Amino acid sequence: MRRLVFPIALGVAIVISAMPAPAFAALPPPPAPPPVPTGAVTVLLDQHHGRIASAASAAVRAGIARLGAIPAGKSVPEIGLITVRAPAGVRLSALERKLRSLPGVASVAPERRYVVRSVPNDFAYSAPDPNDGVAYQWYLAAENFPPAWDISKGDGALVGIVDSGIDATHPDLSSKLAVAPIDQQVFSSTGAAGTDQVGHGTHVASLACADTNNAIGIAGAGYNCKLVIEKTDFTDTSIAQSIVDATNHHVGAINMSFGPDPSAPPMPAPETEVRALDYAAAHKVVLVAAAADSPVTEQGDPANVLQPVGTGPTLSKGIGLDVTAAEFGAKHADFAGIGSEISLAAYGAFNPDSTSLLPCMGQPIGILGAFPSTLTQLEEPPDPAACRVSINGDTRYATVAGTSMAAPQVAAVGAMMRALNPYASLQSLLETIKRTAQRPAGTGYSSDDGWGILNAGAALAATRHLDGLAPVSRLKAPRSTHSTTILLRWSGHDQQHAGLVASGISYYLVFERIGKGRIHRITRTTKQTVKFNAKPGNRYTFWTVAVDHAGNHELKPAHMQTRVIG
Repeated sequence: MRRLVFPIALGVAIVISAMPAPAFAALPPPPAPPPVPTGAVTVLLDQHHGRIASAASAAVRAGIARLGAIPAGKSVPEIGLITVRAPAGVRLSALERKLRSLPGVASVAPERRYVVRSVPNDFAYSAPDPNDGVAYQWYLAAENFPPAWDISKGDGALVGIVDSGIDATHPDLSSKLAVAPIDQQVFSSTGAAGTDQVGHGTHVASLACADTNNAIGIAGAGYNCKLVIEKTDFTDTSIAQSIVDATNHHVGAINMSFGPDPSAPPMPAPETEVRALDYAAAHKVVLVAAAADSPVTEQGDPANVLQPVGTGPTLSKGIGLDVTAAEFGAKHADFAGIGSEISLAAYGAFNPDSTSLLPCMGQPIGILGAFPSTLTQLEEPPDPAACRVSINGDTRYATVAGTSMAAPQVAAVGAMMRALNPYASLQSLLETIKRTAQRPAGTGYSSDDGWGILNAGAALAATRHLDGLAPVSRLKAPRSTHSTTILLRWSGHDQQHAGLVASGISYYLVFERIGKGRIHRITRTTKQTVKFNAKPGNRYTFWTVAVDHAGNHELKPAHMQTRVIG
């Protein structure tokens, strides 16, 4: 495995993995470094039923202050996260031991720094022009986006992007910012959140939500969706704060095209990240992570937190989606992650059969997206990972290949689904995206693509039928057919939201109660009448509960009727 390093300010580097170059260009691979520590320590407070007691939090903070620890990084109260540095003259390991001894502390760990999901840069994936007989954005039609847009244009859909920032002045992005870009950088800064010195964040954001139908540039997968940009320095606490903050901005989906270097020794996901992801999932956010840009079975976090090992082939397992890359022709991209942590694939590369000259110094032809106007780190020699493309004379576009490019297309679909159907459970949305994925016959489809390749149209169509609204019923005044025989009558309907399809009432449960005594179920029926034989001298209360075909139960009886039998 060859590693491409793009230096960033303060001596930190983003590590970009690539497939081996041809023999004539190959160099001996350097040893993979361990994850870079930031010098800070993350402290997580005890949780009880998912909540952090304020008194316990205050006690721990007081204990931390007594130890002389210095606040650092991000502190995220929603998940009980505090980040500190050791005071002068105190070893970090000694501080960690003291912090672990404080009552109310669940865990203490050194903070790590991540890298953006890498962009492969190999001659085997090169082609002279991504327009070689195919439209620039061929992948949108291949993933069935036009039928999806017929169902929803993505109005109200919000996508959170945790990445290297964004060129907020780009004509395809400036109108798509739901809020001003948010700066979550702590230990190293490459500039304001509305700038992107790397190029990665701008490209990823545009694939999700570039301005569509504006007669310029490219179309975003989410059409009218908006963006919440969280510019991170890829440290543990910055990532955790970004995930929580995006969730608090009510995004429907969060895209995370980053992870550890796949050539480095595997390490468990930090609890800070796990809690932040759990927090987002509890708020029904569709979480999407890029798989490794290497044909490995261990995808690293956050991908393996969303879809743990062994759970990819199971429809109902996982709290999010781990997205690998396919290439033109519905083939699995040779550079992309494989195995039981993969949920599905989306297009992340273009590889037509071609013997033409190689563009951009041999860099692979990827997916077209927006790019900053200034020179970016993804363009730096000797092996640039991005290839500038002029669209009607505008060079603020580039092709880049990688799982990073596949993931935001899935995130856009997740946000559109959430906006279309706010009543659907998170699990039902995740299962729908998997279940509707394509497995094109007669192509190079591979089981390495998990459940298949993203099918946006089928996913949105199925979302309309995810019935998360409970039905309602109304019991009418009881009638006496004889002195002690009561005729119970009711009406009911399954609630329906605009644009969604109700599953319809499956049956009714009819209940009675004498005075304040025990509740008894009279019957379960598909009819809307039932006769009940009462006993004289009792006061009866009757009600119905409707149940629809999706299994939703009427939450509580809205209409109860009382009858005294003389």
